[in-house]
Amino acid sequence: MRLISAYLVGLIFGLGISISGMGNPAKVVNFFDFAGQWDPSLAFVMAGALFVTFLGYRWVLPRPKPLQSDRFYIPASRIIDSRLLGGAIVFGIGWGISGFCPGGAIPVTGTLNQDVLIFMASLLAGVIAVRLVQKRRQTKTARQPV
Repeated sequence: MRLISAYLVGLIFGLGISISGMGNPAKVVNFFDFAGQWDPSLAFVMAGALFVTFLGYRWVLPRPKPLQSDRFYIPASRIIDSRLLGGAIVFGIGWGISGFCPGGAIPVTGTLNQDVLIFMASLLAGVIAVRLVQKRRQTKTARQPV
């Protein structure tokens, strides 16, 4: 049942990305081009997503647990630190330059478009690099005498 649910959620998400135009990097870049060919339609897509998320959280979170898991996986920390800000900045710059965000790029990967494949390779390289740096820091911290 979990596999069927995951498939349906992915299908709905992919359709939403396709219908909204978020898989088209030119549309996304035009959203950020305030001085040129600004396209505000992406703001409506985001507002719609926020509205659906707001309703979904209000409907689901009062339950004792999700239907297909033993608990909710919600971030415990509400601290805005340098890691969060740095990640948000890198995400925003990458989104503005490439026109792809990870959520919008994953469904478009199936088109084998060269631009999205380069983006996905870069995304994976970045994830791996961050994990290696984090692992190195943890190892370094663990070796330091107290």
